[in-house]
Amino acid sequence: MSFRPCAVIPAFNHYQRLGPVIAGLRALDLAVFIVDDGNVEPARSALAAFDAPERGVTVLRRKVNGGKGAAVIDGFRRAAAEGFTHALQIDADGQHEPEQAARFLELGRANPTAVIAGAAVYDDSVPRARKFGRYITHFWVWVETASLDIQDSLCGFRLYPLSSALEVVDSENIGARMQFDTEILVQMHWRRVPVINVPVQVIYPPGNTSNFAMLADNVRISLMHLGLVLQTPVRLPLKLFRKPPRPVPPTQG
Repeated sequence: MSFRPCAVIPAFNHYQRLGPVIAGLRALDLAVFIVDDGNVEPARSALAAFDAPERGVTVLRRKVNGGKGAAVIDGFRRAAAEGFTHALQIDADGQHEPEQAARFLELGRANPTAVIAGAAVYDDSVPRARKFGRYITHFWVWVETASLDIQDSLCGFRLYPLSSALEVVDSENIGARMQFDTEILVQMHWRRVPVINVPVQVIYPPGNTSNFAMLADNVRISLMHLGLVLQTPVRLPLKLFRKPPRPVPPTQG
């Protein structure tokens, strides 16, 4: 199977630290798709200035903000249309060091049907409430998958096999906002897509602002877990009859 990876970066109000992220990804010879998720000025112009397809960086623009998941899905579809087989998802705010992507690519090349999922390792810069609040979702994911296969369903640093990811997107009502990262990974696990966990250092740069809406996104995530838990008694037995995904050659673009 051909292994042709690229990077997809959803961006909403984050652009100040995007330059070094792009440079790190291009140093790994990755084409980069930045998805402007309905930004207004000055972020809109700042993101547009990164557009340089001749140098491997393409900026896609959504007219209206649709949420992190909607932006990532747009990036996945564009990447697949251009013949890429895998997409590295990474945040735009500098929390993830792009140099760590080399390990994702190494594992993805050796395991092309698997999701290579980052498992966050925090330093002292992480807000304490954010760090410990994540364990609630970890617990429910372990219940929903009846396993400990997914160590961190909230980390947005991943390498996806595009054929499997888009199969889920096209067949399930995946949440378009902050619930996306968890929901797509659980759905892929139910389809017997292997998950390989990779510890990744995550930092909160000075002045970092989060797009996480504390009330609205926590409600969305809670409703998502309710829906997944209700599906679990049916999905887990069905998983036993599914065949693991097979690599699909890329479309030539």
